[in-house]
Amino acid sequence: MAFITANWNPLGEAFYRKMELYEMCWSLGDGLRDCLVAAAPYGGPIALLREPHRRSPSSRPQLEIYSASGVAIASFPWKSGPVVQLGWTVSDELLFIQEDGSVLIYDVFGSFKRHFSMGQEVVQSQVLEAKVFHSPYGTGVAIVTGSSRFILATNIDDLKLRRLPEVPGLQGTPSCWVVLTQDRQTKVLLSNGPELYILDNTSCTAVCPPGLGPQAGSIVHMSVSFSYKYLALFTDTGHLWTGSSHLQDKLIEVDTKKTTPPKQMVWCRRPKSQQPSVVLMWDKLLMVAGVCQDNIQFPIEDLCVLVGELDGVRIISSTNQELLQEVPLVCQEIFKIASMAPGALLLEAHREYEKSSQKADEYLREIKEQSMLGEAVRQCVEAAGHEYDSNTQKSLLRAASFGKCFLTDFSPDPFVSTCRELRVLNGVRESSVGLPLTHTQFKQMTLQVLIDRLVYRQFYPLAIEICRYLKIPDYQGVSRVLKHWASCKVQQKDLTDEAIARAVCVKVGDSPGVSYSHIAAKAYECGRTELAIKLLDFEARSGEQVPLLLKMKRSQLALSKAVESGDTDLVYTVVTYLKNEMNRGDFFMTLRNQPVALSLYRQFCKLQEQETLKDLYNQDDDHQELANYHVTASYREKRLDSRLSLLQSAVDEYNKAKNEFSAKATEDEMRLLRFQRKLDDEKGAGLLGLSLQATMEALLALGLHKQAEQLYRDFKVPDKRYWWLKLKSLAEKEEWDELEKFSKSKKSPIGYLAFVDVCMKSNNKYEAKKYVSKVTPEQRVKAHLAVSDLEGAADAAIERKNESEMGAVLARCSASDHLLIDRLNRAAAAKK
Repeated sequence: MAFITANWNPLGEAFYRKMELYEMCWSLGDGLRDCLVAAAPYGGPIALLREPHRRSPSSRPQLEIYSASGVAIASFPWKSGPVVQLGWTVSDELLFIQEDGSVLIYDVFGSFKRHFSMGQEVVQSQVLEAKVFHSPYGTGVAIVTGSSRFILATNIDDLKLRRLPEVPGLQGTPSCWVVLTQDRQTKVLLSNGPELYILDNTSCTAVCPPGLGPQAGSIVHMSVSFSYKYLALFTDTGHLWTGSSHLQDKLIEVDTKKTTPPKQMVWCRRPKSQQPSVVLMWDKLLMVAGVCQDNIQFPIEDLCVLVGELDGVRIISSTNQELLQEVPLVCQEIFKIASMAPGALLLEAHREYEKSSQKADEYLREIKEQSMLGEAVRQCVEAAGHEYDSNTQKSLLRAASFGKCFLTDFSPDPFVSTCRELRVLNGVRESSVGLPLTHTQFKQMTLQVLIDRLVYRQFYPLAIEICRYLKIPDYQGVSRVLKHWASCKVQQKDLTDEAIARAVCVKVGDSPGVSYSHIAAKAYECGRTELAIKLLDFEARSGEQVPLLLKMKRSQLALSKAVESGDTDLVYTVVTYLKNEMNRGDFFMTLRNQPVALSLYRQFCKLQEQETLKDLYNQDDDHQELANYHVTASYREKRLDSRLSLLQSAVDEYNKAKNEFSAKATEDEMRLLRFQRKLDDEKGAGLLGLSLQATMEALLALGLHKQAEQLYRDFKVPDKRYWWLKLKSLAEKEEWDELEKFSKSKKSPIGYLAFVDVCMKSNNKYEAKKYVSKVTPEQRVKAHLAVSDLEGAADAAIERKNESEMGAVLARCSASDHLLIDRLNRAAAAKK
């Protein structure tokens, strides 16, 4: 316990500790001197631009990217313009802000991604100073131009440049400045001599920190905390003022006795701490100043770089890297000398238990008497999370495990999750990986982002191992890692298409959530079209294959895949694309080789593009369908001449197709149309466009019997149909004499029962009876019943000795017809 507290330094009511994270793996000959350095928070990578102001074309600055442990990731000479500032985005991409206002974005492996400009004005006036900052909206860039104007981009992924108002009296760069994010706004706080200003979108406001007197002097350095909640100001007289970033509350003012401005000033504060403190660095000294007049001083030999973190400060030198932080309260309670906290007693009880000492029982009894065993276990588990040394972690977790054995209602979830999280953290903290995350940072970052960072850095086996260990669902874990791995694999130039496709298939298999089309798209972006096609063969969803094949100009293959899928919408998509991309002849030839696609396209043309349909039939010399097309088109024509012309074309095509029936039917249609036009002109009958039967009905209704008869003869209408039409027409017009004449004109082809029925429908029993005698014996009973002649029906039924007909007559008899009923019954009995 004493060993753990050996590097603790008291300040106010808290302790601060400096823990070694790594002995750096790099070998920096000149250390960190004459370098632009940028280190990403959350244990992120480190970028060095050596001798950034070297402007000789033959001698360029060298850009080096390392992991947090100093393992080299990338190195290349900087061939672009002079760089003012480096910075990392929230997704670990490296920003280079150049003098001309261009901002170049590279990935962690030194590959160029994209660029943007901070505005045309900057090209002329140049960038004097720049800062990269992180806000709730993403990664931002702020610059000061040669014309002393501030320009902001709050989110580089959604670029909106803001030119802030002019600062009165500012010439060149301010003494110092920082970017603040507060009240959903991004502002700039700057010092110009004795004056302090806040710049927002519309105004420049002079401000004065509360409690900072005139004797303190001009502000020459300032720093905002990781959360933007606190602000530190350093004056040229050596006074350090700390307070809220809104400049409404003062925490404390400390006289550091140092009149030279510090090289760096960074906030050191753990979340929920009541004692924020600031770390200042000069050439040979590191100072921690807090809320009291005391401070902690650490001598330093090498030039260092301070990196502000969520819960401390990383100190990077040419030889090692340390984490300076306020000791978490739970660790203070457990490890403080002579502590009587429940966690401290439980840790001591476990140590005595391992020695087989009876003191273990005494410590346990003491904790139980205070009913604090559950709290003791909680403290040990929480403290284990905050400890960086794995042996200390194990001691605390073993003590917690020992203590929970004596609890009946203990929830194991915090203990289990902390064990798992520490195993993950210890894995990523390894020097070969180089992500020195604290437990607090890990919880803030989230597991998902940690996996993303491992994937981004191409630690695929470790990422997969973590996903499986923590049982993350495949689509969030292993599948996502494999997807990224495959996307990188297809970019390996030293492997053949066949080898890469085979490797991807073996690794990815049918993992849920992995799209082969996405991987193929990456291959295509890298110029490996054949590899993309091989990968698409593994894609089970045609809807994913086809769009990429079209993009790769493999339209024939896309059409084949669409047809194989059986998805008509997909086929239509490809056909529409081909139609727009190809000339008409090639398009039709392509479709001819795919009958299914051709058939679907014809269906589409029938509804949407009639003229194209005609061209398709012409292309294929399909006379039958072409004739059908002309017939259909004729119905859309209003003018008779045009209609007849189209029908004549149809006749010609039917003849070419050797379809004599259709040709004859079409010729008949033309004759009918001409006949209808003639009658329309002569009688105003309004017949044009009616069918043959409708025309005859209309003529009969108009009393044009001769013309109807002419159609009957000319078009060889069946006798039965014509008689029915005329019979109904005469009955509807109640021309009974004409009807009788018509019945006698010749033997009726439809019989005479029809005459009886039609007359009865017109409620004319008198006329109906005229035709009963003419009805055939088989239908006579029906005829008599139709005119309600029961006697006649009974006579006919008895004469024919037909039992069913007798039954039909009996069914119509009422009680008053008892004589008729007796007669029918006797006839029926006699038959038996």
